[in-house]
Amino acid sequence: MTHTAADLVEQIVRTTGLSTGEARRVVADVTAYFSEAAEDYVRRRHHELQLRGGKNEEIFERIRAELAHRPVRAPELTTRQLRRIVYG
Repeated sequence: MTHTAADLVEQIVRTTGLSTGEARRVVADVTAYFSEAAEDYVRRRHHELQLRGGKNEEIFERIRAELAHRPVRAPELTTRQLRRIVYG
C-alpha cells in the first residue's frame, strides 16, 4: 500500500491532535530531512557541530558515523572527502 503526503497528514492529525497546518509542516520537514543530499547533510552538520564548539577531527568522525545510519545510506566517505565537501 502506498501512502501519500495527504495520508500522512491525516494520520498525524488523528493521532497527535496537531492541526492540519501543523501536520503539513511536520510532513514537509521530515520529507526534506530524508531527501537531503549527502553533501548538503555534511555541510549542514559540520556547520551545526562547529557552532557547538566541535573540532574538525571529532566533527568529521561523527559525521562519518551518522552517514552510515541514515535511511538512504551515503557512500562511505573518508575524512579527506568530507573536508573537500565542506571546504571545497
